[in-house]
Amino acid sequence: MSRLREVYDNEIVEAMTKKFGYKNVMQVPKIDKIVINMGIGEAKENAKILDSAIKDLEIITGQKAVLTRAKKSVANFKIREGMPIGCKVTLRGEKMYEFADRLINLALPRVRDFRGINPNAFDGRGNYALGIKEQLIFPEIEYDKVDKVRGMDIIFVTTANTDEEARELLTLFNMPFEK
Repeated sequence: MSRLREVYDNEIVEAMTKKFGYKNVMQVPKIDKIVINMGIGEAKENAKILDSAIKDLEIITGQKAVLTRAKKSVANFKIREGMPIGCKVTLRGEKMYEFADRLINLALPRVRDFRGINPNAFDGRGNYALGIKEQLIFPEIEYDKVDKVRGMDIIFVTTANTDEEARELLTLFNMPFEK
């Protein structure tokens, strides 16, 4: 069992219950899943780029990545419906907690000029979205083997009903929000 999971089971449930006054343990919000998405715009010209992006995402998450395809045709972007334009991974359970631990304690502190993450990137329903500019911040990625620097979106989907509850939950997981 990961360290974050143990912390959640003990301290976080206690702290959240005290702050928000939950009557039942099942009311306490928890992280439901983490979705990591990589949109690769250049994939329309070169399919090999997509393969290396999928490989990077699989190395970072330790799980097989799924190809995402265009839902609509957009003439200005030269994209047709059904074209592969990215990849994503959905993490749940033990792998999710392990990834969150690595992200918070290893990857984010490696970002240049890091002062914390934006505390206002909640969607109104208790989910948090985080954009990363380069995959090199993860220690699993070897700098020499990277063909191109790519960014990714990391979305924390929680069972919280409000942004305030979700912010408190992620703060208790040691998420480094800007002051």
